[in-house]
Amino acid sequence: MTVPHPPHGVEELCEAGLELYTRALREEQVAADEAESLPCLIEAGLLQPDLEDVRRLRPVPPAVALSRLQRTADDDIAERRRQSTRLAESFEPLLTLVMPDNGSTDTSGIHLLSGLDRINSAISAAMAAVSGELLTVQPSPNRHPRTVSVALDRDQALLDRGGRIRTLYQHTQRHIPETLARYEQLRGDVEARTLDEVTDRLILIDRKVAFVPAGKDRTLALEVRNPALVSYFTTTFDRLWRLATPMHPQAVHHTPLSGVTPRQRAIAALLVEGHTDAVIADRLGMNIRTARVHIAKLATTLGSDSRAQLGYLIARSGILDGEGKDR
Repeated sequence: MTVPHPPHGVEELCEAGLELYTRALREEQVAADEAESLPCLIEAGLLQPDLEDVRRLRPVPPAVALSRLQRTADDDIAERRRQSTRLAESFEPLLTLVMPDNGSTDTSGIHLLSGLDRINSAISAAMAAVSGELLTVQPSPNRHPRTVSVALDRDQALLDRGGRIRTLYQHTQRHIPETLARYEQLRGDVEARTLDEVTDRLILIDRKVAFVPAGKDRTLALEVRNPALVSYFTTTFDRLWRLATPMHPQAVHHTPLSGVTPRQRAIAALLVEGHTDAVIADRLGMNIRTARVHIAKLATTLGSDSRAQLGYLIARSGILDGEGKDR
């Protein structure tokens, strides 16, 4: 009796698929009927029909298959972002319909702010008495000069009060002079990290109030104090922050233990916090089996014999130095 192929995503190759693909690489081909029960190889683009013999499949180099999959994923993300922009543009006229004369409306902890000056004033007011933290996502450097100047002053005031600032950018901004100049001017507990792609613009103040754009031209913004929404924005930021790369070169090479990947460091941080394998898998967007493989590799690298010892060894190893301070 043939064991049914367990469903799984293209980001993970099952053992049977790995064995067949390994043999295909070694023999440079496999019979097409052998792959019928392993559709994951076709879906992942690791096998393709032999143009000279339809009864045969030939292996596709892993780098080629990976590039194709990443390109598809990037296209999906770009389409989602375009859809988000279209939704914001579509709803913008509706939002203005309910805006009273004072320029804002309150609906379950959500204020609609109209005008650049009003938006900056609301952000400055929210930050005025705060001495905790400012978390921001800045997708692009195209900001109004007046906004940049106001933001720099209030950010430095927060740092002077003992607060801290964490900002996420896209990788493309690592060498933008305006962005680098900001961190040369600010003094205090301030750090920036980058990713290939980030969410839309976001400002989170003390994990209690958030500001997000409500229109494409940035003349409309939402001031969000709804606890559920603010918690959602905060969780999203924290997860992106774990996966991001420190902007300053000296921080990029911080890992004190060789052989531990960024993904394993993210898992290690969650292990130290006491999360279960299931929670770790969910937080990092992987299945539980993959999470356990990474945990086992961490245990081997650190020489751990038990879950409790692993947490202790992670803390002693220094692989999270600088990571724990970012939360």
